[in-house]
Formats: sequence, structure tokens, C-alpha cells
Amino acid sequence: MTEFLQEHLTGQLIVSMIVMAIVVHVILGSVTICIYGERKISAYIQDRIGPNRTGFDFGLPFLSFLKGFLGLGQALADGLKFFLKEDYRPANVDKVLFTLAPAICIIPALIGFVILPWGGVWNMPEFTIPLLGVVVGGGEVHVTGAHISIGVVYLLAVASMGAYGITLGGWASNNKYSFIGGLRATAQMISYEIPMGLALLAMLLVLGSFMPEQIIRHQVENGWGILSMPLAAVLFYTCALAESNRAPFDNAEAEQELVGGYHTEYSSMRFALFFLAEYAHLITGSAFFALLFLGGYHLPIPGLSHLTSPDTTSFLAVLVKFTVFFTKAMGMVFFAMLIRWTLPRMRYDQIMQLGWQSLIPVGMVLIVATSYMVYMGWTATLPLLVMNAVVFAVMLVVTPVLGKAFGRSTSNRRIPMYGSRFNPVAGTATTARPTDPMALEDRPVQGTVSTA
Repeated sequence: MTEFLQEHLTGQLIVSMIVMAIVVHVILGSVTICIYGERKISAYIQDRIGPNRTGFDFGLPFLSFLKGFLGLGQALADGLKFFLKEDYRPANVDKVLFTLAPAICIIPALIGFVILPWGGVWNMPEFTIPLLGVVVGGGEVHVTGAHISIGVVYLLAVASMGAYGITLGGWASNNKYSFIGGLRATAQMISYEIPMGLALLAMLLVLGSFMPEQIIRHQVENGWGILSMPLAAVLFYTCALAESNRAPFDNAEAEQELVGGYHTEYSSMRFALFFLAEYAHLITGSAFFALLFLGGYHLPIPGLSHLTSPDTTSFLAVLVKFTVFFTKAMGMVFFAMLIRWTLPRMRYDQIMQLGWQSLIPVGMVLIVATSYMVYMGWTATLPLLVMNAVVFAVMLVVTPVLGKAFGRSTSNRRIPMYGSRFNPVAGTATTARPTDPMALEDRPVQGTVSTA
């Protein structure tokens, strides 16, 4: 046994196992932060306070100093609520698929991160495992779950598997609303995988490698990808939101139309797993965006640029790189939350039109233009930025023409309802402003005061 371990237990294997164990728990813990952040951001945007009462006192007098605690206990309370609620399963559902669907959603979300180079390269010293007596050789190891040459392809393939869980959950629920939500998720995944792949391929043509470490090194030497390929970054991030079923692309669960969409019939922890998968996909997708367009763990700030260089292999550099990389990912997560509470949900036909008539043509033009730039050797930041600007300007002119060629526009139109505020009866005026004094009072606590 000792000889077997001595032969197969390498430093890279140990580091990869430790990274996978740490990061999967970090992502699970970050979901609670995301839930709290989502509530707070929506509250600030809507001029509310948000969670501010649920602390960690648990009703115990000796923990009264933790009462309130900025409302950080709200996520814990939500988790306990999911555990304690009844796990209801309607009659006439497909019992096996109904139970497997949430697991099929969450598993791809928790295995896609393994190829991300969280801490770069570490020059690990040689050490001995005390109980086993096995000597593990030192040397440079990659602080990642799996250092493979097709890491980018693996992440794309795994991320797309999540749609199977949503589709199966909608079908197995034996509910028409759930089934429609599953179909929407499938069609949306098929539609937005194409422009995402085109944007990724355009960026990989510039980077010249599938290896995550080489992707970061290229950006360290030539500038971040978002500076040279901003159009590809916008295209990729838009598709990432659609793949994660985030607003304004959350038509698979559109509450106003489909009750709850694909998870209408789910409750308790099976219901919670769908939301856990959504946030885990969002975190992984944001980290992938940071890898491709934000330099990964690189941070060009004096004092930190040396520690975040791919050539620095100390343990301190690993910690700094992991912190920088994860901070960038969480920053993109909170940006997605700002988008959710700023932009209204798009109609389903508008989502399909955006994907097929706008994003896919833009992606095809972008990849052709990028191929030409790479062939000519014009891969510096400024030439690529000019190329992106030209492609964007051309598509602004061409896209409306394509929309007319495919049929009528699907943009929202105000319907003239006779007698409404915007179409009043002839000779009358419609006033939408409230007339009750209390409704006009800015200080309802102090009492009604005339504001005339």
C-alpha cells in the first residue's frame, strides 16, 4: 500500500483535491452571501431597507448582542425554512425524474469550476505524510482542480448540462406551466449557446490557447481581454445571463405568466436546489468571464502586480491570487444583480429574436473580423479595439434591416385603450395623480398635512 501511494500520490493530486474541497464549499457559502446581497440590492434600488432584523441570537438572551446584526442571519433563516418545510410531491408525477431533476441541475454547477486556475502556480516544498510515511515530492504545482488542456471546452460542456435538469423537472411535474417553462429553458439554451461559443472562439483566437494559465499570461503581457475585445465581452456576458436564467432572460420561470415555471410543483429542499444551482452557475460563469476578459487573478496595481504575476510561485502569492480572482467573480455576480433589478423581463419572442437576429449575426461577423486581424498579425489592444468598434457600428446599421427582412418588429407598443390615461375620451381629461391627502403626504407618521 505504501509503495502504491508513493508512486501515485503526487503533489499535484493532493493540491487538486484540496482546491476542489475548498472551492466547492466556498461556492456553497457564497450562495448565502448572494441571497443576502440580492435582497439588499433590490431594496436599495427600490428605496427600501431590506433584511435588517434577523441576526444570530436565536432568541437566546446571552446572544442578544447578535440580534439584528445587519440582517445577515436572513440567509440562515431561509435555509432552515427550506429544511423544515414539507417536501410535497403532487400526484401523477414521474417520481424518479421529479427527484433527479434538482440533482441534475446542481451537479454540473458544482463541477464546472475545477478547471479555473484560482491560485496560479505554487512552488510546493517536499514533505512527508506522517501516518503513511509517504514522501511527496516538491516542485511547481497548479492550484486548480484539474490542469487539463481542454479546460475551456470542459466548462462549456458541463455548464450546458444544467438545462437537462430544468427540462426534466418541467416535464416530470405533470404540470402545463412547468412543461412550458422547461421548453423555454431548452430553446433558450440552444439559442444562446451559439453566440456564446462564437464570442468565446473569437477571444480564443486572440489568446491563442485553451489553457487557463496561458490565457491569463497573455492578458498580463498584452492587456486584459475586455480592453481589446469589449464586444466579445458584452456578447459573452449577455449569453451567460441567459444560460443562467437570470433576468432579463428568466422566462423559464416567469411568475406573471407561468406561476413559477419549471419549479412550480417543487417545495422544500428540492425547490432550494434549483436556486442553489442558479447561483452556483452564476458564480462559475462570472469566474469564467473574469478568466477570459478580466485577467483572471492578475491585478495591475503597484505593490500587488508582482504577487499576481504568473511567474510568482510563493504561497503568499497563491493566497493573493485566489482572493483577487474570487473578488472579480463576485463583482460580476453583483453586477448581474444590478442588471436584474434595473432591466425589466423581456418577452419570450423578444428573447428569441435577440438571440437569432442580433447576437448570432454579431458573433459571426466578430469571429470573421477577428480571424482576419489574427491572420494579419494585428493583435495588439488598439487595433482589436478599433475592429470591435467598426463591427459594432456596422451591426447597428444592419440589424434593423435584418429585423424588417425577418418580419414585423417585436418591440413593445403602447396599445391605445379608449378612455385610458393616454387615450382619453374626447372633451375629457384623465388624471392619474392621487387626490387623497394621505397619499400626497411625505410624512405619514407625523400626520396628514395639506401639500396644496
